[in-house]
Amino acid sequence: MNQELIRIVDNIARDKNIDRESIFQDLEAAMVSAIRKHFGLKELDSEITVTIDRNNGAIRAYKDAEEIDIRRLGRIPAQTAKQVMIQKLKADERDSIYAEYVKRKGEIVNGIAGRYEGGVLVVNLSSRVEAIMPKSEQIIGETHHPGERIRAMILDVRESGSQVKIILSRTHPDLIKRLFELEVPEVAEGIIEIRALAREAGYRTKIAVSSNDDKVDAVGACVGVRGSRIRNIVDELGGEKIDIVRWSDSSQTLIANALKPAEVSEIAICFELGRATVVVLEEQLSLAIGKHGQNVRLAARLTGWDIDILTPDEYNKEVERLTQCVKAIEGVDDRLVDQLIALGIISVLDLEEVGFEPLVTELGLDEDVASRVVAAAEQQAKELAAEKAKKQAEDILAQEQAQLQSQAGPRADTDEQQA
Repeated sequence: MNQELIRIVDNIARDKNIDRESIFQDLEAAMVSAIRKHFGLKELDSEITVTIDRNNGAIRAYKDAEEIDIRRLGRIPAQTAKQVMIQKLKADERDSIYAEYVKRKGEIVNGIAGRYEGGVLVVNLSSRVEAIMPKSEQIIGETHHPGERIRAMILDVRESGSQVKIILSRTHPDLIKRLFELEVPEVAEGIIEIRALAREAGYRTKIAVSSNDDKVDAVGACVGVRGSRIRNIVDELGGEKIDIVRWSDSSQTLIANALKPAEVSEIAICFELGRATVVVLEEQLSLAIGKHGQNVRLAARLTGWDIDILTPDEYNKEVERLTQCVKAIEGVDDRLVDQLIALGIISVLDLEEVGFEPLVTELGLDEDVASRVVAAAEQQAKELAAEKAKKQAEDILAQEQAQLQSQAGPRADTDEQQA
């Protein structure tokens, strides 16, 4: 009885998470290779079989149905068996790691930061498994020191030659979802549903939530008592701001919620263009747009609408221009302007982009009239574009002149001092 062999196989199976039967099969294949090496046999020269008893570890080897003593094979065949066994165990371990982690794609894992290799962070998930976090999946401005505990989401698992590549991410939007599932039990249980999410990793995230239970406030549950739940998530993300907004099936209400903390005065939605024109007071404009346009950009991604922000003066100016353009066309009455605004068309640029078909199908206009309306809008749009180009050229010229004057000033002062 060879109980020592059984014990070794059991230890390898446990430590490397490899199926016990696979290890026995690898051992048998390695011994077959050793016997062929000893006798100098090729694959088809003789029939070699090796069997290992799974209970007591007894080994029996046969060459052409004749039993042989493998203990007499010598050092070189033993070395061959060792090399074959190492290769097969590595292949089994690779398959085991792949099978384990491919099922965990999208999950959050804990690891220990290891080293940086050309900007790529190597993370130790266990004593036998390493993962990588490419620079593109790292939060901007975040650095991890060796030995630091790190939380990340498994983005992808793929086989690459003899290795398994486990790719982690801390920038993917789904990381936010997984963190909410961990921190907010109602999300994990399905009572609160994350309906939409938009993220700029390291800066800001907007998340829209709804409750399937009238007794549970979706926003309040996600924030937690005195902000405890959301604070844990923000701390995990290194201070990234998270706006939790209430989901609504009404596009207008959802857009208004998504643009918070700015207060919205009016929203005109154009389904034909997938665009929402939002009117905010002058003092709310910077809040609505956000730093570098971040607030409106995230709101647009969260709601799925292109969002244009206008002040009341800008809105009225666009409507007035549209009104003058439409009224100048023969056979068109004042009601058409109201109908266009109801469709979310508030400027001649919108009207040019929409075209005449919706005017015919939605408003019931005659095709000839609709074509003339759109043609007038196109002419107005060209004039606006020309005015804009002229103004930009004038602004550039003014900037260049100001720079020349500022450069000439110090030179004049220097000349006076020298004189």
